[in-house]
Amino acid sequence: MPDPEPSEHSADTPAGGHALALDVGGTGIKAGLVTPDGALTRTWRRATRIERGPQAVIDTIADFAAELVEQAAADGTPVAAAGFALPGIIDERTGVGVFSATVGWRDVPFRELLGARLAVPVAIGHDVRAGGVAEARIGAGRGSARFVFLPLGTSIGGAIMIDGVPDLGPHGMGGEFGHIVIRPGGLPCGCGLHGCLAQYSSAGAVAARYAEAAGTRNAGALDVAARLATGDPIARRIWDEAIDVLADALLTTAALLDPDRVVIGGGLAEAGDTLMRPLAATLTAKATYHALPELVTAELGDLAGCLGAGLLAWDLVP
Repeated sequence: MPDPEPSEHSADTPAGGHALALDVGGTGIKAGLVTPDGALTRTWRRATRIERGPQAVIDTIADFAAELVEQAAADGTPVAAAGFALPGIIDERTGVGVFSATVGWRDVPFRELLGARLAVPVAIGHDVRAGGVAEARIGAGRGSARFVFLPLGTSIGGAIMIDGVPDLGPHGMGGEFGHIVIRPGGLPCGCGLHGCLAQYSSAGAVAARYAEAAGTRNAGALDVAARLATGDPIARRIWDEAIDVLADALLTTAALLDPDRVVIGGGLAEAGDTLMRPLAATLTAKATYHALPELVTAELGDLAGCLGAGLLAWDLVP
């Protein structure tokens, strides 16, 4: 059985048991037991090891979940349902993992596969949209009828949250903010376009661009932020450009969606005021007729996807 890790959230075991939640990333799988009110009572982690290929990763997800269901039952905290937050293109309606460039799977019937293995109701969600659900119900999106969840991590995802529910659009593709072209003809993106938001304003892009320009190892976006205080001109140029591009994207978001709030998460948000203050100032300076959204940092950190998966699982329990 996997060894438990301490959780940042704790709660007494509810009478109705727990939902099992797994958030699958390219590096690791976060898992936890989630109460109906969104508290994590126990967490585990396991390496994804995507180098083994997509089928091995799928087997790891199923085996890990089955072990945890068995362990929870043995501990007297039975699992009432299970939720999975998955990367890539996810069809939440059918529970199918359509495609993941990170892992390499295609058209995997996760809901059917995992439901048969676990013998409990199974919810399948997109990792970022699941995080948006958690922020809407128990995080920084509480009280907002219309907000955008924008995690600035290795890349940039996004979720358009309306009344606490992700607006998927008719094709299930709503919220792909990272691939809005903000600088036409700019940096090439893995999606095939040039000048996408993710190539400038994701934590991964800030770190990679600094490492390339400075001829150093990639130490992370927060290291770039820390170098601002030393007067590092390369760090300043890349950081300021990331903020300027992000402000342009948010101006477009305000014009198209008119959200009352933008919840910014991911690794770049961990820079706190170093990001948020100049971003708010730049956005305000660029605005003309726009009704600008409130900018806030996400509250749930890297556990948002796991918590969201658990909350989606509870939605299946009568």
